[in-house]
Amino acid sequence: MSSSATGVTWDLSALFSSPTDPNIASTWEVCHRQADQFATDYRGKVANLDAAGLAQALKDLEQISNESSKPITYANLLFAGNTSDPKLGAFLQKQTENSSALSIKMMFFELELQQVPQESITNLLENPLLAEYRHYIEKVRIYTPYSLDEVREVLLEETANVGIRAWQRLHDEVTANHIFHYTDPETQETTELSQEEVLDKLRDPSRAVRQAAADSFTAGLKEMERVIAFTYNTILADKKLDDRLRGLEYPERSRHLANELDKETVDLVMQLCRESSNVVARYYNAKRSILGLPELTHIDRYAPLFESKEEISYSEAKEIILKSFGEFHPEIQSRAKEFFEKNWIDAETRAGKTGGAFCSYNTPDTHPVILMSYMDKLTDVGTLAHELGHGVHASLSRKQNLYNFHGTLPLAELASIFGEILVFEDLVKSASTEDALALYADKLEGIFASVHRQSAMFRFEQRCHTHRREQNELSPEDFHTYWQEELQAMFGDGVTLGDQHKHWWLYVGHFFFAPFYVYAYSFGELLTLALYEKAKTEGPDFANKYVDVLERGGGETPHELMAHLGVDLKSPEFWRGGFAVIDRMVGEFETLWSKHNS
Repeated sequence: MSSSATGVTWDLSALFSSPTDPNIASTWEVCHRQADQFATDYRGKVANLDAAGLAQALKDLEQISNESSKPITYANLLFAGNTSDPKLGAFLQKQTENSSALSIKMMFFELELQQVPQESITNLLENPLLAEYRHYIEKVRIYTPYSLDEVREVLLEETANVGIRAWQRLHDEVTANHIFHYTDPETQETTELSQEEVLDKLRDPSRAVRQAAADSFTAGLKEMERVIAFTYNTILADKKLDDRLRGLEYPERSRHLANELDKETVDLVMQLCRESSNVVARYYNAKRSILGLPELTHIDRYAPLFESKEEISYSEAKEIILKSFGEFHPEIQSRAKEFFEKNWIDAETRAGKTGGAFCSYNTPDTHPVILMSYMDKLTDVGTLAHELGHGVHASLSRKQNLYNFHGTLPLAELASIFGEILVFEDLVKSASTEDALALYADKLEGIFASVHRQSAMFRFEQRCHTHRREQNELSPEDFHTYWQEELQAMFGDGVTLGDQHKHWWLYVGHFFFAPFYVYAYSFGELLTLALYEKAKTEGPDFANKYVDVLERGGGETPHELMAHLGVDLKSPEFWRGGFAVIDRMVGEFETLWSKHNS
């Protein structure tokens, strides 16, 4: 599919020039030599290091980790850009194996650090020499109760490349390269489409086109169903084994540890999502009225309200986003502008390119990059703004060391969703009533997809993992039942999910490569909606504090970072503030529709 973004590809030369770049091999050679020396210097000695010695060890470890992450990051980016090239798949596998071999050499350090008595750690952390590594040390020691001895940790790492990582790669390759056969309802001509292209047709004004897209998408997923169901069962079994070996109490525990969030906070947000789902049905009942349909089904969720051929070119999207970002804070605009000027975005649509969109932070001494498929749709403007929000966050946090560079997943969505809202509000200001309705519809549907749909997906994952642990392998029908029940509960009487929809869990990559990742979207969306309200009341003071929080990267826990903005993540009232914004937006949508009809 051609678009105005044709030819817009990223420049990855800050990492390497090509897969045959000799610097890749030399990077591994140097890192392995340094890792061997690191092991000689510190193995068996971590518990006896003073503050200066521990600080030096961490600097050495950081330097090795920073450089060794570049080949694997580069390989992942190349593969995402063209999953159909077997040479890139083989290149990625080689870098993955090199990375595993290197991490095995240094694995002892964190294991030994976890075993240092707490009293000694407390005393060490009082020394200013360790100030920049405090959070890293605390994060490592969170895993103390769940770590295995070095022999078993090495074994798990070595077998992961032919185990869990291979299954995850299989899902990505199978889904990204599958061809969907779409039959045009008017001409009856059949064309071959990628996943991104067929999903895009679910937003077409014509219900016949949407139904044809759903037919094509479902048929394609069914062709992959046996392989994907087996793959997911294997991944579920792998996690069951890993959790049992480590003594992790429940399936989500590992994700909560990685996100530095307690179960109570996550369960609070998930429960509030479920309790507030009536607003989803309320919106879709209003949409049904606007569309004049007796019932909305799975093919109508993203149906446009009005026939529109309006397209937003890539260059226009750039200007809209930079203007919106600049009105909030000049530094946000400046950081975003770099992505366009320095070719840090891969936006063209092409065969073999992985679906969806993402921002890769890379390393503090290089720069982040963005991948998406820009197809000149109004919704693509929001997607680009979302990923640029990530990019701005990554750019600002480059002042941190490697270990404080990345925020946890729930807060990783803060800047991206904030960027979307800035652009949304700017577009609405100058829109006609009809266009404003369309913008509200797109925004609300995006919010529901992030807040309520992702929390429903979280419950789907819980049921799948529990079933695999307590019973046995899940049949395709088991997966279908859990998926359909949880998603239908979200929509209530607003949308009837047809039989086709039960197969649509098969393409959701997060289930495969990052179990329970999905709640981060609910968390991040609600958090950002509530914070945006604070931004409007506090003005420039909030904007400056917001930039400061982004600059802190992942150097503090989510609770500590949000405290800088006056937020208590354990407060139900704070979270209800996010739901109040959604409720208000639905009200504004309903008012606009009344105005349009009058």
